[in-house]
Amino acid sequence: MPRPRAVTRSGEAVITNSELARIFNEIGDMLEILGEVVYKSVAYRRVADAVERYPDDVAALYQRGTPPKLPGAGPALSAKLAELSATGELEYHARLRAQVPDGLLDILRIPGVGPRTVRLLHVELGIDSVDALRAAAEQGTLRALKGLSARTEQNVLEAITRIEQKSRRLLLHDADELMGGLVSRLRDVRGVVRIEPAGSLRRRRETIGDLDLLAATDEPAELIRALDALPEVRHIVSAGSDKSSIVLTDGPQVDLMVCPPSTWGTHLVHFTGSKEHNVALRGRALDRGLSLSEKGFKVVDDGSLITAASEEEVYDRLDLAWTPPELREDSGEIAAAATGSLPTLVEIGDIRGDTHVHSDWTDGVDSIAVMARAARDMGREWIVLTDHSPSLGVTRGLTPERVEEQRAEIARLNAELAPFRILHGTEMEIRADAALDYDDALLARFDVVVASIHTGRRQSTAQLTERALAAIENPHVDVVAHPSGRIVGRRDPLPLDWSRVFEAAARTRTILELNGSPRLDLSDTHARAAAAAGVWLTIASDAHRTEELDQLRYGVSVARRAWLRAEDVATTLTADALLERLS
Repeated sequence: MPRPRAVTRSGEAVITNSELARIFNEIGDMLEILGEVVYKSVAYRRVADAVERYPDDVAALYQRGTPPKLPGAGPALSAKLAELSATGELEYHARLRAQVPDGLLDILRIPGVGPRTVRLLHVELGIDSVDALRAAAEQGTLRALKGLSARTEQNVLEAITRIEQKSRRLLLHDADELMGGLVSRLRDVRGVVRIEPAGSLRRRRETIGDLDLLAATDEPAELIRALDALPEVRHIVSAGSDKSSIVLTDGPQVDLMVCPPSTWGTHLVHFTGSKEHNVALRGRALDRGLSLSEKGFKVVDDGSLITAASEEEVYDRLDLAWTPPELREDSGEIAAAATGSLPTLVEIGDIRGDTHVHSDWTDGVDSIAVMARAARDMGREWIVLTDHSPSLGVTRGLTPERVEEQRAEIARLNAELAPFRILHGTEMEIRADAALDYDDALLARFDVVVASIHTGRRQSTAQLTERALAAIENPHVDVVAHPSGRIVGRRDPLPLDWSRVFEAAARTRTILELNGSPRLDLSDTHARAAAAAGVWLTIASDAHRTEELDQLRYGVSVARRAWLRAEDVATTLTADALLERLS
């Protein structure tokens, strides 16, 4: 049965870019499982990446007879895109699916298990599902295969457990989009005075379970009816006079709490803080003869109720400074609020530039000029263009000759776009042998050098750490991008020796990145530890198209959860100040 297809504004039935990319990535996986030559699977994945990042509907362009020029899409792959665009199906994909059991593709979703391992498991042990793999790992069968061990079995079991847990949670970016749509349609309901996200989304955790929504309203029944009547509601879990819980058709449970405007402050505090933060607040209230709940402060002696219309009133009554939502995790914020030592956290308005931006010179979608103008229109003063170096083959990394051509293009654009500024950088691969892609003479000519690890992820902790340290110790490397290599919910972090990494970065003044893409890397825990070790950090979008430049705000969310101030972050500087500090 074909999957449902999107509909363009003109009414054309098309398959979405995400679905096109999914099918091409799946073809790449199946080709490897079937033992085909590697370059075939690489070609499909390269086109999949280009399609997913393309700003317009690729299928619609094919239907209109104006197919886009996509990196790596030669005549054969373009013909397959045309077939998919016309019918929503691909005969070649269906033929491969008939040869590859569905369960093998499910196994590929397990971090650390690649197509070659899947082929080995299937051919040698007959494993054709996640359940069969789990059973084999539990029985100690995997270690009999070449290259696998008891440690492999343990890793597989842990990864399966994590996947099952993560599948029930939303990435912060996706939760924001869902919540934004709900709030935009509910804020104008009659009687609504205020309506805001609460819970872990307001604390900006990297993944979200249920969505919590709080509203101050004079007509709660009207708002609850409006929520329950939304077309994307699959079913109503419960509906009362002050709360409604619904489940979205393609999403999580949403819990709407309503309150009178006079108790907004205590409700928002109660439904924002972690369990531990709220317990600490209630303890301080009891010390002052008060019992704190979402409804207000009850005076223990006489039972009278003191309401609070703002959060500031709540914290003030507890002799605390107002605490930013991102810090409400019981990780030292109560003591800091009591002594007036909470940091002034970095805000999106503090960000002047972006240290990690790509263009269509390598694996990006938009031109340098388009990316620069979009960043300027968002209020940025500068970007660092960080297209890839050669050894990451799938990205069409730049040869030294192409680097020089790009340098000339940047100079031309800087003259045109001034005072906005494009700094010439690179995202240079740290190879498996710890060597760097470009020699020192070329590195010295870049404004900013960003280094990163994309390949050889299965190396030991010692090997991976030495690779990171090799880049950090190089005097030409300014930034290490997405240092742990994780992608939230999809790929686990590298097991680096973080104490050594942080010590070296602090000593050499090498910047570590907070990546605002779905990597969210560094994590807030690692970022806080890095800052405590004296490491300077940067917040970057890792944008490959103009729409992704806004990912900076998710890096800011991580930074705030990590207690970072504007002075801890490189992208709060002017371009000149950044270059002076790097030099």
